[in-house]
Amino acid sequence: MTTATRAARVQLRLDDDWFEVCERARLTPGRGIAALLPDGRQAALFLDREGRAYAIDNRDPFTGAAVLSRGLLGSRGGRPFVASPLLKQRFDLETGRCLDDDEVAVTVHPVRIA
Repeated sequence: MTTATRAARVQLRLDDDWFEVCERARLTPGRGIAALLPDGRQAALFLDREGRAYAIDNRDPFTGAAVLSRGLLGSRGGRPFVASPLLKQRFDLETGRCLDDDEVAVTVHPVRIA
């Protein structure tokens, strides 16, 4: 299979290694998917309408439920966020910071499409 015919892949950086998560075609702009990581945690992956990919922990720190991948995407001041589907707290997709509670954040995972 040549590079030209190979499907683009979404990868997350965990520690110093890149981990392949899925094919790029699995991501739909404006919607999230959950991915199981090698250490048993879950990541929530998103693709915005401009084609930028983001990955954060899927666990909502307010409820403990693994639901952030099902949240609604939006933006505030030009910064992308996901709103939890449960209690609606918003998490910045670039920093992981909760926009509704400065003392809460989720882990952000570096992501690339290769």
